[in-house]
Amino acid sequence: MTARFDHTIIAARDAAASAEFYRLLLEADPAPSWGPFVNLSLQGGVLLQFAALPEAAFPEIQNQHYGFLVADDHLDRALRWIRGSGRDHWADPQRTRPGETGTEHGGRGVYLLDPVGHYLELTTAHYV
Repeated sequence: MTARFDHTIIAARDAAASAEFYRLLLEADPAPSWGPFVNLSLQGGVLLQFAALPEAAFPEIQNQHYGFLVADDHLDRALRWIRGSGRDHWADPQRTRPGETGTEHGGRGVYLLDPVGHYLELTTAHYV
């Protein structure tokens, strides 16, 4: 395989606020920003680019799912941050197990929503 994931643009209402949310949750590094983008860098050089969509032109933002592989200790810190900030989280993508963490796929995981409703998953193990 020669292809490798490089970057994605994440739609936001406030690019800086969304980037800060992800920076804290993912412990991501700030990256140089340009044009309409506020950027963060993840391990391996993957770039998350946040772009604010004006509500007048885009009254609804299509929610996406973003899954992140994290270490066990990172998940523990993230859970403390999620709970400390009063955010809802679930053990499952159907949101039937609020306040819990999942243990499927040989690891632990949690689901939550970002500031505009994108669905985030933090997991400690690959699915395959």
